[in-house]
Order: sequence, then C-alpha cells, then structure tokens
Amino acid sequence: MVNNHNENLTNEKEGQANSKNSGVQNVSVPSMEDMGFKELYEQSLNQLKYGDIAQGKVVQVTSDIVMVDVGWKTEGFIPIKELKDAQGNVTVAVGDDIEVFIDKRDSEGNLVLSREKAAKLKVWDDIKNISENNLTLKGTVVEKVKGGLSVDIGIIAFLPGSQIDVRPIKDLDHYIGQTMDFNILKYDRKRNNVVLSRRQIMASERESEKKDTLNNIQQDSIVEGVIKNITDYGIFIDLGGIDGLLHVTDISWGRIAKPADVFQKGEKIKVKVLSFDREKERVSLGLKQMTENPWEHISEKYPIGALVQGKVVNLTDYGVFIELEPGVEGLVHISEMYWTREIKHPSKVLNVGDTVNVVVLEVNPEAKRVSLSLKQTTSNPWEKLKEKYPAGTVVKGLVRNITNFGVFIGIEDGIDGLVHVSDISWKHRVTHPSEYFKKGQEVEAVVLNIDVDNEKFSLGIKQIEKNPWEDLPQKYAPGSVVTGKITNFTDFGIFVEIEDGIEGLVHISEISSKRVKSSAELYNVGDTVSAMVKSIDVKTKKIRLSIKDMEAPAPSPAPASATNQYLNNRENIGSNMAQALADVKIGGHGKE
Repeated sequence: MVNNHNENLTNEKEGQANSKNSGVQNVSVPSMEDMGFKELYEQSLNQLKYGDIAQGKVVQVTSDIVMVDVGWKTEGFIPIKELKDAQGNVTVAVGDDIEVFIDKRDSEGNLVLSREKAAKLKVWDDIKNISENNLTLKGTVVEKVKGGLSVDIGIIAFLPGSQIDVRPIKDLDHYIGQTMDFNILKYDRKRNNVVLSRRQIMASERESEKKDTLNNIQQDSIVEGVIKNITDYGIFIDLGGIDGLLHVTDISWGRIAKPADVFQKGEKIKVKVLSFDREKERVSLGLKQMTENPWEHISEKYPIGALVQGKVVNLTDYGVFIELEPGVEGLVHISEMYWTREIKHPSKVLNVGDTVNVVVLEVNPEAKRVSLSLKQTTSNPWEKLKEKYPAGTVVKGLVRNITNFGVFIGIEDGIDGLVHVSDISWKHRVTHPSEYFKKGQEVEAVVLNIDVDNEKFSLGIKQIEKNPWEDLPQKYAPGSVVTGKITNFTDFGIFVEIEDGIEGLVHISEISSKRVKSSAELYNVGDTVSAMVKSIDVKTKKIRLSIKDMEAPAPSPAPASATNQYLNNRENIGSNMAQALADVKIGGHGKE
C-alpha cells in the first residue's frame, strides 16, 4: 500500500524538460504495446513519489545495507544503521515486510529508502488522528527533564509535571522506564513538538476505582492499600480512588516516634477499617488492631512487686520509659531511680537501648500505665540509716549546700541531713544561713528525725546546747526589773536585748504613761533602758516588757485597820459623796 505526499519519483531530466513548456511534470504515457522494457520500467517509477510511504519486503541484508522490494521493477536500499538496535543487532531478516519512506536517489541512481522517516511520518499521522478523536496512545518515559518527563511515543514528547496525575507528584524518578497511556494535550508538527497528559486518564481511573471501593468497603473489614504519603501524625493510604488515614496512635501498641522510620512510600500494606463516613468519604484505619491488645492481661503478666526486665526506649526530664514487651511501656520516675544518688537528668546514667531490671509498683490497664522502680531492686539504705542514727545522736559532717531555708550537711555518701534555719540558734534570729556557715565547713549537729518513707534526714545545731528559754521564767519572773540595750525600733514598739540573743518587746503603749507617737522620740538604738517584765512565753519565745511601769511606784493599799473602822462606822455616812469614797476604798482593799 502506498501513501502519496510529495512530487513524482520520475526521471528528473525528463520532468524538467516538460515543465519548461507546460509547467507540468508528468508527460503523456504511450500504450503498453508501443513501449519497450525501458519505457515500462520508467512508467513503474512514475507511480512512486518522493515522500511516499510504501510497503516493502526485505530481499537482502548485507553489512552495509538492506535491500527492500517496494513492489515494483526497482528495489531500494536502507542503510544498515537504521535497522540496528541499541546493542548493534540487525532487527530485520530476509522476507520481512516493513514500511519504508521513498527518500531520494543517490548519485548512481539507486533508490534510497528510510525506515526511520517512515516511522516518524506514521507517528505524526497517528498523533493527528489520536488528537482529533480524543484517543490515547502508549509511550515510555525515558528521562526526567526540567518541568516534567520526556516520553518516547515514536518521537520524543514532553509530559509536564502537572499532567502526570490528578495530585502533585514530588518524586518523578520512579516513572522512568514505565510504559503508560497518554492523551495528546497539543502538538505542533512544524516545530516537532508534542505535549502529553495523563491527568484525565488518571482521574477516570481513580473515579472508577473510587466507586468500586465505596461499594465494597465496610467497617472492621481488612483492606489492602498503597502508602501514598507519610507525615509525623500518620500515614495516608490509597485504598483505590479514596485515601484512608492510619493515625500514628493506631500504628502499633508500642511506641512509634516517626512513621517514616518504619514505612516507605509506595509500600503495600494491609489495614483494618476502624470507621467509614460514606458521605464525607473519610476512612480511619488501624494496624495495631489486627493484633491482640497486650494491655488486656497486663495485671496478670506484671503483678505488683514483680522483678522484671526491660529495655530503655526514652529518656525525659522526669524519668525513664522502659519497654517491657512490644506495646507495653512503664515509667521509672526520677525519684525511683536511686535511693541516695542525685541526678539532674536520666541521660547522665542511662542510654536508649540499655537493658535494666525494675520492680513493678503499679499497673493501670485502663490508663495504660505501669509504674516501675529501679532503686527498689536493691535494699533501702534509709532503713539502715535510721537504725544507725537514732534521734539524739550527735554527728559530724561537712556543709554540702546552703539555702535560704537551711544547711545541708553530708553525713554519708549520697545522704545529706538538713539543718532548718529555725534549728540553727536558740537566741539569734538567722536571716540567711550563709551568715554563719560556708561550704566545706565541718559542723556538729544532733539527729532530730529520719523519715524513711520520704527520705528526709532532719538535724539540729542549736539542740546541742540546752534551750536557754526554759530557765527564763524562773530567772525573770513577772514584775522583776531588767536592764538592756535597745536593738531595734518598729511602729509598734522597741526591742531590748536583756542578755546575749534574748530580746524583749516594749510595746508602744508600754513606753510611757504619756502619749507617744513614735518610740524614736524618746530613745535611740544602743540606749540602755530599764524595764519591768510583764510576761514570758517560752513556746513562742516572746518577752513582754514595760518602761511605763517603772515611772512611779504603784499606790500603797489602804491599811486594814482603817478599812475595818470604816466598815464599823458605815451606817454613819449619810451623803452620796461619802458612799462613793467608801466604795473606792473597798475596791482598793479588794485589789490588795
């Protein structure tokens, strides 16, 4: 079969001579009876045109050319290089039917044919037909280029990245080498340019898949899909035209830090449908639900007090997470790591992957929590400590730390005792312990209490000496007079030191019988004053003093004889004034 495209393949000289007179290439053809062999041969050539595509048969294959019979009196040849594959092997054999392009005559008059040009012309015919009729064609992706992919459809065509799929595609490399169907988006034969598209094809395929998926999907069913995208919060799985979400919490009963560390894009996976909203086309998937929940029998497997072994999987500021089995983790709180050793962060002593022995403290299946202890795998040194240092024992140690609320003294390795600021001195008000102590200083203290449960060691320094306040009530009885120096002024009075570290308060109302707005009106710090003791409270360590009571002696009580005489003669008193005076005297007597 012959396709006609260009000018007649004829004797060029003859055509040129005829065209000078008439402008027409072809000449009148004589009858076959009048023609000899030469004329018949020339006539056969006259029916072929340059640019035609003809069906031919391979008649000879040499090292340089392939001879092809195009069905006429003449044979043409094709250079052998056009008929070799990438490995250099000849792709045709004698007797094969091939399509060839009528190209030209060489200098010796031989007919030159082309397989490549025939193929390209046929491709462009196919491109035109496919484009006009909205059909598809197959092509093979050969390489990634700027903006998309290069596709071999007989000629090289361009597939833009936006036309590869209905959704953006980030990784184009995995398409290389794939043979797929394409639509022709546009073409320009003059510029040898063809632009392809798969978008509509993919949209149609996904819509068809989507309908099938929506009709067949059911809650609790097991489905297979392809991992489409991986995020920190979960995995999107293509179930066939519709995507389902496998949330990170539903991947495993155990810990999954990053799904990307476990799964890959394009990977096939079987999952369970947890929930399905047909209207919104939302599907929630689960992977861990396809295996038994390890928490169902956790209490039986890990009873309280049991010694178990696990692997460190995470380290935090507040403790260590231990994997007891896949899907089951327990927490060793930082307070349960060591009896006496203080650590700033668990990472200082443990690493992820370490195997450790722990004791089960608590199991909560509902909350999926297991409390563990590392320190309780060994005996409690605080119990021995209480036996070794009963209350009242005097100990020596070095100052390890000083705070605003007390001093820590090292008693044994890893065990410090606390001297609270209130237990430093009987007499002196301690604003900050650093006024009296330095780190590394050796001090002596008395054991006050050891709290094993709370791991607290209480010490006292002032308790080494007898409490001076216990003797003060006998030493300074109410009504006795004391002398001391003013140490401080306040809005409500003045403080007077009556002996070293012992102060009493003279309330502003007790400073003078006269009205006093401020104690600073009468005295200065450092002044020596005398005062009368009004009361002493040993428990609260408070002494009430009065200067006012020192100003004048209290009035003497009336003699008893005068009172008796008045009583004997009271009937003789006739006026109200006398009665009033009598009542005053009686009252005074009563106070005596």
